[in-house]
Amino acid sequence: MAVFSAPTKPIRSPQSDIRNILDALQQQVACYRDLAKLAEQQHEHVQMSRVEELLAVLQKRQAVLDQIAALENTVGPVKRQWTSFLTTLDGPSRAQAENDLAETRRLLEEITTADRNDALVLQQRKLGIGKQLTQAGNAKQMNRNIATSAYGTRGPRMDVTAK
Repeated sequence: MAVFSAPTKPIRSPQSDIRNILDALQQQVACYRDLAKLAEQQHEHVQMSRVEELLAVLQKRQAVLDQIAALENTVGPVKRQWTSFLTTLDGPSRAQAENDLAETRRLLEEITTADRNDALVLQQRKLGIGKQLTQAGNAKQMNRNIATSAYGTRGPRMDVTAK
């Protein structure tokens, strides 16, 4: 009778965990840089009313956000204990980690502001279109009212019989 044992996970040193965390932080910064570039493209498409291109950019943004979410599995727990984590790092690594986190926050603020501005532009357009539709509806009703007053409630008469 064979005895099966559960596969064991490779034992990782704390140093390799730290390296993985620092790498994930750097990858997140790269992702946020990509998001910032996509936000610029998005802004241009919003300004020029390019719907197809805007949708393509939004799909690309979603793919980058998925990457960020995957990296957050590694970085998130560390961020919750950031001060403690920093004490485990040597000087250059600590400085790099602090710079990466600061840049991530700066880029996130930049992206959020750009998105907020684009949302306002789109909202203004929506309101403008709503106003135009209301005006068109009002003009249609006014035409009906004029026709009713000119021709009575039955409207104009036309002979539609074939001759």
